[in-house]
Order: sequence, then structure tokens, then C-alpha cells
Amino acid sequence: MTAGLGPRGAVASGLTRFWADDKGLSIFSALLVISIFVLPPFEPPGSGRGLGGSVVYALLLISGVSALGANRLVRLVLLPVAVLTLAVELGSWIAPFPETLVTAMGLLSLFLFLAVVLGQTLRGGPITYHRLNGAVAAYLLLGLIFAHAYSLVALLRSSAFAGPVGLADGPRAFFYFSFVTLTTTGYGDVLPVHPVARSLANLEAVTGTLYIAILLARLVSSAVTTSRENRTNA
Repeated sequence: MTAGLGPRGAVASGLTRFWADDKGLSIFSALLVISIFVLPPFEPPGSGRGLGGSVVYALLLISGVSALGANRLVRLVLLPVAVLTLAVELGSWIAPFPETLVTAMGLLSLFLFLAVVLGQTLRGGPITYHRLNGAVAAYLLLGLIFAHAYSLVALLRSSAFAGPVGLADGPRAFFYFSFVTLTTTGYGDVLPVHPVARSLANLEAVTGTLYIAILLARLVSSAVTTSRENRTNA
């Protein structure tokens, strides 16, 4: 069947299965961990964007939004937004779009990814190990979302942050600050100075704490309950 679809059909079919299968959430979580924590120290200075990465990003996002197609209204709203954000992402390799626009569209696309991952994690069915990885992926996406938000603020106001932040690196420059804020670690080497930056930092710290205390804890509890029921029935 797949052979008759042609290369494009096979890719589309594979991506559909990626999001339909709970294992896809674990794979996506692993990809995020590599992209956020493993690769950045070895990448040269700059925004860290690559054409190949942008294409993979686009395919994952479009297929993910399509996977939410059970709700027609959701797809009608989210799919055009996804196409618009990716048009800017991919078009920036052809035309010199303003960095603020590219960052803003990247921020919007991450919100779409968050909707996709949470939608697949919280859909009907038992809470499996892969669903828990999906919840972890959503947590990591929150860190990326705030990193892009900080980068956007810094582009609009270069003095919004004090400390060792290389603005030329784009959102990647704020990965560190975003995740130490999300986890409420707060080393204090990078400081939000502008009121908007401070408000975002406060919001991220509260969001990270509530996410773990409410959503992630509830999913872990459900997974444990399901596991006990399965052992009892066996």
C-alpha cells in the first residue's frame, strides 16, 4: 500500500503514523532534549537555524496539526496559522525577513506544537509511559516558548536583559535563562531589567511550578493507577 503512494504520500503517511502512535511522543521528547541540551554547546555562534532543520520542523508541525483533525473547527483554525508561520520560517531562507517577524512566527509555531503535544497526550485512553514523555515534551516546549518570547523582547529593546546574553544567537541565547527560570533555579547571572521581561520571567516561574504540581503530577498518578489495575486484572 505504501509503495503505491509515491515518495510524498509515503512521507505524509509516515508522519501521520508518527503522531497517531504514542511512541511518537517519546521520540519527539528525545528530539527536544537533544536540540535543547546536547547540540547548542557544539553549534557555532549565530541563530542556530539550518535549512534542513526548518524543513523537518515544518513537516512535523503540519502533520501534528493535521493529527488534531478529529475536531474540524480546530483544524480549520490551527492549520492556516501553521501554514502562515512556516511560510515565514521557510521564506526567510529566500527573502530577508525582519528578525522580529521570524522570531514572532517561531513563537507562534511553538504554541501550535504545544497544542499538538498536549492534544495527543491528553486524548482518550490510558496514560502510558509514552504519554508521560509527551507531558515532558510539553514542559520543554514551555521553556522554548519563553526563550522565544525573551528573544523577541530583547530584539525590541536591547537593554531588556543584563548579563552574558549573546543577542546574535537569537532564541538560543535565552535557552539557559528560560529553563533556570522555568525550574525556579534562578542563578542570577542573567537578569531581566525591562518591566515586560520581568513580567515574563514571573509568569514562566509560576507556569513551571503549576505545570509540575498539577498536570504532570496528575498524569503520573493516573499512570500508576492504570498500572496497578492492570496487575490486579492480570
